[in-house]
Amino acid sequence: MLKGKHLIDLKEFSLDEIKEILDLSKEIMNNPEKYNNACKGKILATLFYEPSTRTRLSFEAAMIRLGGSVIGFSDPNASSVAKGESLEDTIRTISSYADIVVIRHFKEGASKLASQYSSIPVINAGDGSHLHPTQTLTDLLTIKSLKKDLSNHKIAICGDLKYGRTVHSLVDAIKRYENNKLIFVSPPELKIPEYIKRDLDPNSFKEISNLDEALKEVDILYMTRIQRERFRSEKEYFDLKDSYVLTESKLKYAKEDMIIMHPLPRVNEISPDIDKDKRSVYFEQVRFGMFARMALIIKLLGVKI
Repeated sequence: MLKGKHLIDLKEFSLDEIKEILDLSKEIMNNPEKYNNACKGKILATLFYEPSTRTRLSFEAAMIRLGGSVIGFSDPNASSVAKGESLEDTIRTISSYADIVVIRHFKEGASKLASQYSSIPVINAGDGSHLHPTQTLTDLLTIKSLKKDLSNHKIAICGDLKYGRTVHSLVDAIKRYENNKLIFVSPPELKIPEYIKRDLDPNSFKEISNLDEALKEVDILYMTRIQRERFRSEKEYFDLKDSYVLTESKLKYAKEDMIIMHPLPRVNEISPDIDKDKRSVYFEQVRFGMFARMALIIKLLGVKI
């Protein structure tokens, strides 16, 4: 039963609960009119302490499409945060106004802290370089919709694996499904953290630095950007920002039925020429994200249809 739960880390949801959300996402995609008033009279609060396009707007679009309303801020400097208000007091206040809250914060663990002071469900929309569970629901829905199953895949994850919260969340989730093999592609400076590898079967992954090598064998390519905002110096960022650039010529190595995913935004790691390739699904992935978030809101609010 998901009603009233927080979504801070997808590990706290069983595979059956994740399946409930994904199945409902598909149902909403197929019968959107049925859900037009599912959340009528309900209010979603969006607290974004970090910039966002897709996550914030997809949550807002999700709630509006469900017949509910949205309050919140996309710039903490336009709120009492600018006056020094603590996260604890902000979340206590919001709990008096809304039925469910989505929070993105630059500090790891901020959403967990918020959940301890909230009387309404809290959804983690990204906390520092830690986790991004609703992007992972989006990714799982994309894979299930386009590959029909969440098991038996070879998946290359390329780019910033050290700071990439979308990567950390996806790895935590996909390892729970059978017979998935992961190929981590990164420069040495941006390798997947040791604490994540410790929780993986040693036979379920390998680490390489050559993207061309990975492209020859994978069913799914998950590209990520090198995140400028996570670096301490400009030089560090500029030394690494062009580590991997996916171009049309590189795709000659790839399977015809491979799919190319990306949590977005992209900078220059995927050439725009690839957008027209049938294997590119990242903008379809964006659309899946809205439906996954619609389903999540319904489930956490315990709405009956």
